[in-house]
Amino acid sequence: MSTGSDILVIGGGIAGISAAARLAPDASVTVLEAEPMIGHHSSGRSAAIFIRNYGNATLRALNAASAPFLADPQGVCDTSLLSPRGELLLATEADLSKFDDYLDGSDGLERLSPAQALELVPILREDAIAAAAIEWDAQDIDVDRMLQGFARRLRAHGGRIVTGASVQSISRQESGWTVVTPAGNFSAPIVINAAGGWADAVAAMAGVRTLSLAPLRRSAVLIPAPDGHDITRWPLFANAGDQWYAKPEAGKLMISPADEDPVEPHDVWAEDMVIAEGLDRYGQAVTTPITRVEHSWAGMRTFAPDRTPVVGFAADAEGFFWLAGQGGYGMQTAPALSQLAADLCLGRLSPLGPSVLDALSPARAALNHQKG
Repeated sequence: MSTGSDILVIGGGIAGISAAARLAPDASVTVLEAEPMIGHHSSGRSAAIFIRNYGNATLRALNAASAPFLADPQGVCDTSLLSPRGELLLATEADLSKFDDYLDGSDGLERLSPAQALELVPILREDAIAAAAIEWDAQDIDVDRMLQGFARRLRAHGGRIVTGASVQSISRQESGWTVVTPAGNFSAPIVINAAGGWADAVAAMAGVRTLSLAPLRRSAVLIPAPDGHDITRWPLFANAGDQWYAKPEAGKLMISPADEDPVEPHDVWAEDMVIAEGLDRYGQAVTTPITRVEHSWAGMRTFAPDRTPVVGFAADAEGFFWLAGQGGYGMQTAPALSQLAADLCLGRLSPLGPSVLDALSPARAALNHQKG
């Protein structure tokens, strides 16, 4: 016997939970999460910041579409999920070309002198700054409140979240899909693959053509705030060459080496050498020594070959829906992508333009070429 629903969602991160919450008013929905709790992997390890200019043109369209919800998440949370932060982008001489390219394609960034950058983050080495710019509109996202808010909405509309339900097999009959898990067997005409780093593995189990999704490790540490400095109002500050970034976090400083090391999907952890090299790069940009590392961790950011999410029904398997490849953009695009997933699954028109939908489609040329 299996428990039936209209839609099964595999994966209890922000992608799966938000999509399920959007669907629940109009369909019976069950979320299957392998871990004992939702948001255990990438969603619980996010840098949690909304940067409107982050990502390619498709991602920036999704950022813009998500912004109104993040500011006013009606039906999910009572107040805004955003709070002021800002992003300070710093370039060395070696980073200038990349820095200029980023600014050329961005809106709302203000160029700063090295002295102005130091006014915002006084521990910076002025002689290491060849150029700087600030995006004042970058804002912190309350990740846990968003995830739990979507989960409450899902349950309020009769949706279920089943934890400890790792996928053991997936099969399709005339009536739809059956997913076998340690928590029971579940069936539905539609399966949404929101399995993050495991999305290709889930597709392979279902006999669906995989999409060359690549899980990449991203590490971070917490260090004490530099002595004598109140870092509360500092912006996130980052190297334009993607060598490191730092962000105030609960009175401490979170630093990431901005690593993107390919990994097999698993419960990833930070590697000492990666952390040490990243902290050395960060240390060359500031005047204060790192006294100790209080905590380190890592998460997976899963990308399609063209670094654009994959959202839509598979061409080769009826009722199999991709919601994957969000990379480092999952939190800030979840409002738009969850609404799109619900619209497509329920046969509704999406307010996103045709060019955005084509760029997100699993059938797009970039993925077909990569598989070819």
